[in-house]
Amino acid sequence: MKGKVIVSSFWTRFFSMGKAQAITIFPFILLKHTLDRENKVLINHERIHILQAIELLILPFYVLYLLEFVCRLLQYRNFTRAYLNISFEREAFRNERDLNYLKKRKLWSFLRYIRR
Repeated sequence: MKGKVIVSSFWTRFFSMGKAQAITIFPFILLKHTLDRENKVLINHERIHILQAIELLILPFYVLYLLEFVCRLLQYRNFTRAYLNISFEREAFRNERDLNYLKKRKLWSFLRYIRR
């Protein structure tokens, strides 16, 4: 599944508290700007999140994402650092430039990115 790409500055800001260029709310990839439709790296990053959500049956993905974010926020006491250290984000950022990553990605690959 690739996700349905929607350009919506409002919803992207709403769901990301104004901090993101794009966000995945399964099954949608919400983009802040129309030009981002052409950003293959950004779209690939969000498609990694689509696959992560499918693996975890969608709702548990968001629960785990938020729980890990809160734990990282307590750990680092910095919003950006906490966000960048969420295992789901670490996997997506690490592999976003590999446009073939989703074809070769193994099940539950985000687990390799969990660390202290």
